[in-house]
Amino acid sequence: MDQIKTGSFLKELRKEKKLTQEKLAETLGVSNRTVSRWETGTNMPDIGMLAELAEFYGVSISEIIDGERTAEQMNTQNTVMKMAEYGQNEVKNGKQRTAGYLLSGFGIFIIVSAFAVFPAESSWGSIYAVLGSTVFCAGCWCMIPAAVKKAPRILAVLSVMMILTGLFSAFDYISVTQFHQVPRFSLEKSWSSEYPEEVVHKTLFFTAVQKNPGTEKETVELIKQCNR
Repeated sequence: MDQIKTGSFLKELRKEKKLTQEKLAETLGVSNRTVSRWETGTNMPDIGMLAELAEFYGVSISEIIDGERTAEQMNTQNTVMKMAEYGQNEVKNGKQRTAGYLLSGFGIFIIVSAFAVFPAESSWGSIYAVLGSTVFCAGCWCMIPAAVKKAPRILAVLSVMMILTGLFSAFDYISVTQFHQVPRFSLEKSWSSEYPEEVVHKTLFFTAVQKNPGTEKETVELIKQCNR
């Protein structure tokens, strides 16, 4: 079953009746967004709604599933087979979405636990946060309907990864500037003989220095704020 083709056919049928998405949604008792998702192929109506749409548009259920009008009338057996296939596809998509929700929730749980359990100095916090982010992105991938082409799905997941990277960087920046903690997501730590009492933490967007580590006088601040 080609969900994009089915969605385009539903859109064509609606336009033949000179109806807007809003008017159709009102007639069927659904939301405008639901109609839009049907017509873009990102989601499909359930079996009951499929039969209602077929009656409303004056076409067969098989024609909606195929996404085109057919010259010949299909027999009952073929119609039943197509409805069974449609139902199996609906169940499969539902399971995939459920798996996506579970993975995303578990990923968020790992990320929050990493921040709550491990101190800023521990590299395990960043490791588990990255692991949680990976699980979260896998969940987002599963939640995107299979009908969506691969390239947009990859682009969507990459966008989520970029957002998470920005959030982690913002979290580190606030930790350094407001709470004087070392950044969790340091890309590089360095020491120098010129400043033996300092540890430099380089992150993706800024650099922080940790002075007098392990002592009561320990401070952490951005490099640009330091008078060296």
